[in-house]
Amino acid sequence: MKRITDIAELRKVQTGILDDIHRFCAANGIMYFLSCGTLIGAVRHKGYIPWDDDLDLYMPRKDYDRFVKLYTDAGGRYRVLDPKKEKNYFYTFAKVVDTRTLLVETETEGYQIGVYVDIFPVDYVSDNEAERQRIFKRKRLLYKIRRCKISKRNYLKSALAYYCYKMLPVTVGMLNGMIERMVVRREPTNTVANMTEAGPSVKGCMPAKDIEGDVDIEFEGKMYKTMAGYKDYLSRTYGDYMKLPPVDQRVTHSFEAYWTDGNEPKDGE
Repeated sequence: MKRITDIAELRKVQTGILDDIHRFCAANGIMYFLSCGTLIGAVRHKGYIPWDDDLDLYMPRKDYDRFVKLYTDAGGRYRVLDPKKEKNYFYTFAKVVDTRTLLVETETEGYQIGVYVDIFPVDYVSDNEAERQRIFKRKRLLYKIRRCKISKRNYLKSALAYYCYKMLPVTVGMLNGMIERMVVRREPTNTVANMTEAGPSVKGCMPAKDIEGDVDIEFEGKMYKTMAGYKDYLSRTYGDYMKLPPVDQRVTHSFEAYWTDGNEPKDGE
C-alpha cells in the first residue's frame, strides 16, 4: 500500500467524494448542507479551514434516510456506511467512503474504513429546553454504552464504568434501536439539531426554518449547497465564526491514510 502523506492529496480524495454526493443529491432531489467546520471554511476561506482535514454534511432526516437507502455511484469507488447495517461500526451516523483507500483510526480498530465524508441527519427536537436537556443527557449515556460495546478503547477514563457498560446485557442492535426511537422525531417542531453525537448538550440546536431551504456556497473553487439559514446556525453554534481562533488552537488532526494495493492514482489523476 502507498501512504497518503500530503494533506492536499487527502483533501482531493475527500472532495472527490463530496462531488459524487452532490451529483447524486442533485439527481435525486435530496437536500444536503455543508456544515460544521466545513461550512465555516466555506464562509471564511472559500474552502477548507487551512488547518482542517475533514468534511461534514448535514441532511434533514427524511433526506438522510433516502440517501442512505439509495446512494450509489456509477464507478464503484464510493460506498455509504449505514450504522444500522455495518457490523462493528463505531459511529452513529453515516459516512461515504472511498473504497480505494484505507484510513487507520484508533476508534475503528477491528473495522476497516476508507477516507470519508461525514453525513449527519438533522432531527426535530423538543421546543421545551428542559425536556431537550433530559433527552440530550440520556442520549449521551446510550452513546457511551454503545462505544464501550464496540470499541476496545476506554473513553470513559474509568475502568469500573467501562467494565460495567461493556458487560450490560444489551446488544449493539438493541442500543441502535433505543437511540433511534429517542432521537428520530417525525412530528415537526420549531427546533432541530444533529442528534447523532454525544456532544455538548445543546450545541447545534437551531430553528427548523434554518433548514427549510438551501443556497449555493463556494468551496474549493466549486459550488455546493448549504442551509438557507447558515449564518444563524453558525452564530448559534460557534459564536463569532469569522474570527480566527488563537494560533495554538489551529491544529491539524494527525492522519494515517493509504491507497490500497493496485488503487494508487496514476499521474495526472
